[in-house]
Amino acid sequence: MAFSRGCSQRNLQCFLDSVTPIVPSRTASRSHIHDINHLWQPAGKEMIEYFELQDLWHSYEEWSAFGVGTKVVLSNGQTVKQYYVPYLSAIQIYTNRSIVPTRTKAEGNVAVEFESDSWSDDSGSDKLSRSLSNNSSKTWDSSSEDSSSDQPVSWPMRDKFGSIYLEYFEACSPNWRIPLSNKITELTKDHPSLTTLRSMDISPASWMAVAWYPIYHIPSSSNNKDLLTCFLTYHTLSSSFLDCTDDFYEDDECHPLYTDSKLKGVGSDQIPISPFGLATYKMRGDLWVKPGTYEHLKFTHLHNAAHSWVKQLNIYHHDLNFFSRDSIV
Repeated sequence: MAFSRGCSQRNLQCFLDSVTPIVPSRTASRSHIHDINHLWQPAGKEMIEYFELQDLWHSYEEWSAFGVGTKVVLSNGQTVKQYYVPYLSAIQIYTNRSIVPTRTKAEGNVAVEFESDSWSDDSGSDKLSRSLSNNSSKTWDSSSEDSSSDQPVSWPMRDKFGSIYLEYFEACSPNWRIPLSNKITELTKDHPSLTTLRSMDISPASWMAVAWYPIYHIPSSSNNKDLLTCFLTYHTLSSSFLDCTDDFYEDDECHPLYTDSKLKGVGSDQIPISPFGLATYKMRGDLWVKPGTYEHLKFTHLHNAAHSWVKQLNIYHHDLNFFSRDSIV
């Protein structure tokens, strides 16, 4: 079946490109690193590519303060720029060992120390990798309370994915939430390693979800209700899946860093943390996704991947559950 990919049918793709954070790429030799779980790293590679979480949080700072714009082509051919603000919807970070943060009194610097190993050679990496890359449809019954807590939720498979360092699920109304950068700053007070951890320190079960709420569009004359659509994107935090996520940079012109007919500052030394899952709210018409197009195929894949992911981890994600009540899939 052939799928059309005209410009007016790529609004979803442009949004995905626009909200994909780009972080500096770093490398380290596998043979010279002794404090990581090598089962969590991509197989067959001596050099491990990774990023630092601090760089990831930095990429959201401007978006959290001013919003990020994405081009939207309306049904009448008019192009507007819709702005969204990111909010942390959920995050789970597992490490190969228990982290004990220590702070020096003189300088207030945080040092990350690791306690005894808590991971098993029977790693869950392969299972989660198949889930992410092949969109596994395996399901099982899931029961969990609606929560907004830093306390870990017990589940049988957790020991295979490392030691839980941070777990947070937002459940309050969007009107009471603070932008992502502000929330990370808040969480860092009790979890200082959020600014020192590297993606190669982190289990394949680590992830975050970002809720994107619209704030305004330019020009502001349009009354298209589809411009009120909200999005929920899922992103890996582990080096294990950097080669598994979809290549969303099909239209560099959509990205906020695009200037002077080229994507400024993005190259082999940069890593795009592309969404591997997606959910939407208030998507009424076909402005974002037109039936029978490549965009619709991608939307369905990402939507299913989001649901598959939370089922694989056997967790309850409040925002996904709420968005799904309004889903068009």
